[in-house]
Amino acid sequence: MKTIGIIGGMSWESSAEYYRIINEIVKETLGKSHSAKSIMYSVDFEEIERLQKQDEWDDMADILIEAAISLEKAGADFIIIATNTMHKLVSNIEDNIVIPVIHIADPTAIAIKNQEIKKIALLGTKYTMEGDFYRGRLEKHHKLEVIIPDEEDRKIIHDIIYKELIHGKVYVESRDAYKEIIEKLRDMGAEGVILGCTEIGLLIKQKDTSLPVFDTTMIHARTAVELALEEYNT
Repeated sequence: MKTIGIIGGMSWESSAEYYRIINEIVKETLGKSHSAKSIMYSVDFEEIERLQKQDEWDDMADILIEAAISLEKAGADFIIIATNTMHKLVSNIEDNIVIPVIHIADPTAIAIKNQEIKKIALLGTKYTMEGDFYRGRLEKHHKLEVIIPDEEDRKIIHDIIYKELIHGKVYVESRDAYKEIIEKLRDMGAEGVILGCTEIGLLIKQKDTSLPVFDTTMIHARTAVELALEEYNT
């Protein structure tokens, strides 16, 4: 079994979900008392959030590079970043380590295309929705058409993530707001919706919309397990 390196803490609530999902899938796959071999480097999200607001991405890159190097030295065979937004810095990390980084957008795109969906809605932080690092990868590498909410709805989505979900707060009113936004995107032609923030899965489930839901936390975690077990002999 390969060792999964996890850069977590952004937020710790979603990192806990990653840890739970990864170990549940390993146990389901291998049975008995099996669990995943993993190493987590958990950063202080208060520092990351402050730097995000200041648009200091180079400083954030230094933090994540340090985490990745530490995981590599500790014996990780590959790395996952337990957050969508910070995949903006994947290339910075890859330039400083030898082991691979599993980009969250790639297995998500595969899952979408497996359902023959071509037009997909993207929910996430404003950095993820508005930046090119995520949408661009889906569009250029995977030939998907990506649509995002309008500016007002993007603010609602972002604020709920940072004011509620990263603090573990889940409110019915916020779920209803997300469901309304998803319906608007469906009316715009979206054939599915990406939960492109690892906390959104705490709020929105498949039962909340008629559109196929792609929970990036679940997809990313499952992909990590598949890679960890690809050469494992039971």
